[in-house]
Amino acid sequence: MTVLKTSMRNFVAHKGRMALSAVAVLLSVAFVCGTLVFTDTMNTTFDKLFQATASDVQVSAKSASDTGETTSRTGKPPVLPASVVGEVRGAQGVRSAEGTVFSTSVTVVDADKDKLSPSSGGPTIVGSWNGNDARTMEIASGTAPKGPGQVMVDADTADRHGLKRGDEIGLITAVGTHHARVSGTAAFKVTNPGAAIFYLDTRTAQQTLVGRTGVYTSVNVTAAEGVSDEQLKKNVVAVLGHDYKVQTAKEVADANQKQLQSFLDVMKYAMLGFAGIAFLVGIFLIVNTFSMLVAQRTREIGLLRAIGSSRKQVNRSVLVEALLLGVAGSVLGVGAGVGLAIGLMKLMGQMDMKLSTDDLTVAWTTPALGLLLGVVVTVLAAYLPARRAGKVSPMAALRDAGAPADARSGAVRAVLGLLLTAAGGWSLYAAATAEKAKTGSGWLGLGVLLTLIGFVVVGPLLAGALVRVLGAVLLRVFGPVGRMAERNALRNPRRTGATGAALMIGLALVACLSVVGSSMVASATDQLDKTVGTDFIVQEDNGQVITKQAVQAVKDTPGLARVTEYKLLDATLTTPDGRTVPKETINAADPTYAQDVRTKTVAGSLADAYRPDSMSVFEGFAKEHGIELGSTVAVRFKDGGTAKLTVRAITSDEAVVDKGAMYASIATVAKYVPADRMPLDDLLFATAEDGQEKAAYQALKSALHEFPQYTVRDQTDYKQELKDQIGQLLNMIYGLLALAIIVAVLGVVNTLALSVVERTREIGLMRAIGLSRRQLRRMIRLESVVIAVFGALLGLGLGMGWGATAQQLLSLEGLKVLDIPWPTITGVFIGSAFVGLFAALVPAFRAARMNVLRAIATD
Repeated sequence: MTVLKTSMRNFVAHKGRMALSAVAVLLSVAFVCGTLVFTDTMNTTFDKLFQATASDVQVSAKSASDTGETTSRTGKPPVLPASVVGEVRGAQGVRSAEGTVFSTSVTVVDADKDKLSPSSGGPTIVGSWNGNDARTMEIASGTAPKGPGQVMVDADTADRHGLKRGDEIGLITAVGTHHARVSGTAAFKVTNPGAAIFYLDTRTAQQTLVGRTGVYTSVNVTAAEGVSDEQLKKNVVAVLGHDYKVQTAKEVADANQKQLQSFLDVMKYAMLGFAGIAFLVGIFLIVNTFSMLVAQRTREIGLLRAIGSSRKQVNRSVLVEALLLGVAGSVLGVGAGVGLAIGLMKLMGQMDMKLSTDDLTVAWTTPALGLLLGVVVTVLAAYLPARRAGKVSPMAALRDAGAPADARSGAVRAVLGLLLTAAGGWSLYAAATAEKAKTGSGWLGLGVLLTLIGFVVVGPLLAGALVRVLGAVLLRVFGPVGRMAERNALRNPRRTGATGAALMIGLALVACLSVVGSSMVASATDQLDKTVGTDFIVQEDNGQVITKQAVQAVKDTPGLARVTEYKLLDATLTTPDGRTVPKETINAADPTYAQDVRTKTVAGSLADAYRPDSMSVFEGFAKEHGIELGSTVAVRFKDGGTAKLTVRAITSDEAVVDKGAMYASIATVAKYVPADRMPLDDLLFATAEDGQEKAAYQALKSALHEFPQYTVRDQTDYKQELKDQIGQLLNMIYGLLALAIIVAVLGVVNTLALSVVERTREIGLMRAIGLSRRQLRRMIRLESVVIAVFGALLGLGLGMGWGATAQQLLSLEGLKVLDIPWPTITGVFIGSAFVGLFAALVPAFRAARMNVLRAIATD
């Protein structure tokens, strides 16, 4: 009880000094809890949606996906005959059965040809208005669609794009473009997480999406009273046999949830990873805080020891303070995490993904995990300072309080740090020289871990050396004030090293990712220059195929020397060694593709692969199956017959564009796949006539004006698109890393604030002998800047080493160009100096306001 009282008294007495450490715990716990609450809420929202929209039993074509998605390479959804509805109605236990048609392979545009797709990346769904939809949607205005000239829109999409009754929209499918006017809007009875939905009458939906009547994409079956979904499924299967896919509502919902979960898991674990980095940085802050508090209370602890307190009691007293800090920071962090989750939901709402706070889900495990993490991390971080407090002898009561000078770290620590760093460096070298990416990635992970730990351990030794160099370069120009700032930073190298290490971690990751991202862009650009021989590429950015009408529009464009079609077909291969390889993809193209993409071969010529009944395979596949030039491979196409193709070329595994592709000509494939089952083009390549590049570019864009779903890019566009995509990804990662950097800045602020308190008498004496307030503030700011720049040097140097090693691994995948983004590195380095200035503002202001006489009289 006495220990608890003492700890409570000390905690309250030093609450201001604990505040920044508590903020670090708060931020880290908030990030963890916010991530969990946000992802749990998304799960709840989609669970309700999937359960509400699924019929008791759903019947669909055998080739349909489990989630009901209809994207296919024909551009049309897989269908079943209308007669199935009658057969299902005859099954025992069926109350009703209704056929429906829907597709996600549709682009919807307004009268100005602007897309009406959700900006969140959610699906655009066009389907027939049916009884199952009426259970989850209610007509908010107007009427349901009647006849080919009407379409009903979901209310969220109508509000988002300002659609009203009578407005014309176009629905672009593989069949063609269907124009209709808005007849009304339908509102969700559950939360719409971001889909855009358009309803047609059944006959119009069949003609628009499939191109013929008398077919459905699925049949929604409702069970009679007292009949379970499982029993209904068995009854339906008994009638239909196994020629169709029959699923219960739970199976459909589970399949949808499984697909969603894979996306949410990536997001959740990525965000939790950044929270872990913030926790790691926070450890340095907490260790520094308690180390300095223990040092400042040396006399107090000595007196406690002199009057009978044991080492264990002193140790426990410090740990109880850490426990109180962890509990306070974690409780506030849990609350802040819920607020963060609500903020993320509002942000997603701005991106057209509606998440209602009514579905806010806070599982009991979330606050429990947040409290556990916050408390455990804080107590563990305070363990070493607590041990040092327990070792304070009663004789310390006779000495002045304050941290003893620590001019150099212990020899054991320095040797251990150097050994760890050397081992990490060797691991990075092993990764850079690895022959296989899988092996190299293991060495890279080990190297990153060992060098990071090594730099943290050897930090005090590096601080002593680098701060002197920085002092000579940056601080000496400020005269005596600069020299005092240098000596203050050198006074306790262990503290300086730990403070700089907190900043080092975040900046090391920033530098590493910058190098990797820049190298990926440079490598891909280099590959495009070397391999792509065409001028323009036409494609749909969401993976939809290119309609025949669009292909013809491209071919009719003036100024083009050639147009190359490019299709993908699923096939099963039987190789010369007798092995069957399922689910391979054949890349079928016109023979001119060999000119459009200069693919390196290890045997034969790619142009020969486009000869009749010929193909190419990639190097790894050829080695695995003993294939040589002239070998015959049996190719059984998923939607066609079996072809025996002769291997005329073996492509290099070092290719980046179409790596691992197997090529054949469209003419060859057409002999074995019926025309009505032949997939549409995934890409089109177009090459302008000599000197007509600019004119052809504009003509091509004009030709596709009626097909706004497709994008025309030249090589410059492609390079910029790649740069933008990687840049957006890096910016998102930098934003998440900003949490760790904020915690590191708090560490610098806390270190300086406690250092000012520790040097109260010294500051008073300096003021008494003539140091002005302005000089004092400058001294503390310079000390802060040199600590921040020290951390930046370590972090940027370490990060560039990691990035360069990662690029060497990527070179095994064809990304061979190492590019150091010097503008970014320089900007981060300069920014770290400003971070130091910002961190010193409050401590410098407080130091300058000290009363000189009271400061001198301080014990």
